[in-house]
Amino acid sequence: MGFGKLFIVSTPIGHLADMTYRAVETLKSVAVIACEDTRHTGILLSHYGIDKPLTSYFEHNKHFKSRGIINRLTRGEDVALVSDAGTPGISDPGYRVIHDAIDAGIEVVPVPGASAAAAALSVSGLPTDRFVFEGFLPPKTAARTKRLAELTQETRTIILYESPHRLCRALRDIQAVFGDIFMVCARELTKKFQEIRRQKVSALIAHFEETPARGEFVLLFNLRTQRELSP
Repeated sequence: MGFGKLFIVSTPIGHLADMTYRAVETLKSVAVIACEDTRHTGILLSHYGIDKPLTSYFEHNKHFKSRGIINRLTRGEDVALVSDAGTPGISDPGYRVIHDAIDAGIEVVPVPGASAAAAALSVSGLPTDRFVFEGFLPPKTAARTKRLAELTQETRTIILYESPHRLCRALRDIQAVFGDIFMVCARELTKKFQEIRRQKVSALIAHFEETPARGEFVLLFNLRTQRELSP
């Protein structure tokens, strides 16, 4: 018996109807589904009538769990890898499983779908021909400021992820490094309380200081086109 295949299955970033037909069929066909949070993924599987065993992987068990997943693949079992939302491996610990599978000579198959970064970029109004995804900024102020300073000469549209409890600190650091730039802030994309704000960073800071940040955030800006896109 040959090796199984590792399917990288994108799941909705909010709205459950954004699941693709192929993703549903793939999850129904595999031997096991590797996910970040079994309870979270269980809700998605129940919605689509999928009854498959789950194994959890997350940041603190990724090395241990990756070995178990690779062992199943080498025994000939097909495995699907999903994240809590969006495309696995993008700013989540699924990268380790994918890396180890490739090293082991296992075929890795993409089953594409939702991505918060792509969704936010598509509605941002910023240039989309060239962009750079920076993921999450460092949590500490000094490291975060250093990372931002490295982007001062960047001409592509910059895409960042940020958590609600660090949002205002990150925005203040962005203002300190780049000035009062025009930004796009996308919150809770495809969900009930989706919000997309296109404002100067000072206005975003004022808004979220008055209205506590909730949900997941995508921040976008382009240092080259400030004049063209400022309201």
